[in-house]
Amino acid sequence: MRNLIRHVSKCLLAGIVALLPIGGLVLGIGYLESMLSGAGLRQLPFYFPGFGLLAAFVLLYMIGLVLTTFIGKWLWTRLDRLLDRLPALGKLYVSLKQILGYGEGKDAIFQATVMVPAPGGRGEEFGLVTNRLKTADGQERLLVFIPGSPNPTSGRLLLSAPEDVRPSDMPVNEVFKVLVAVGKTDIDIR
Repeated sequence: MRNLIRHVSKCLLAGIVALLPIGGLVLGIGYLESMLSGAGLRQLPFYFPGFGLLAAFVLLYMIGLVLTTFIGKWLWTRLDRLLDRLPALGKLYVSLKQILGYGEGKDAIFQATVMVPAPGGRGEEFGLVTNRLKTADGQERLLVFIPGSPNPTSGRLLLSAPEDVRPSDMPVNEVFKVLVAVGKTDIDIR
């Protein structure tokens, strides 16, 4: 009897673990669709189930298409500058932009990307320079955040000499994409 209970428990657990990602995906899509269609799309005469998701997909594609053109890039630059200058909300916008890896310059959260030797000396890890410091004896040190994958908001902070890291010209937002996708992206490590 114990073997039967153990067998049934094991099979049930395996089934739950196998279907959990699928169920999460179905529930997530269903929730997103209900939110989008609840925003007034159901009153449209041509509404059908899934229209909200289709409309969101087409809208995102169209925005991306416009932003990849010369005129779209020019317009986005103007809008970005305007949002930066908004009273109170401008600071929030800049902070969100920096957290997502789109901030630039000395005042950005992440100033540069570097490649850091992995523990044990085998391979390299992505690192994001957060600050440059001078030690008491005048030597320069880098504070390098080593983000985790697939959750780049967790990681560790490393104090390193500049010669111990390899500079990279990969943009911060590209590093975040690689980390979140667990490397399943087309990347050009430079």
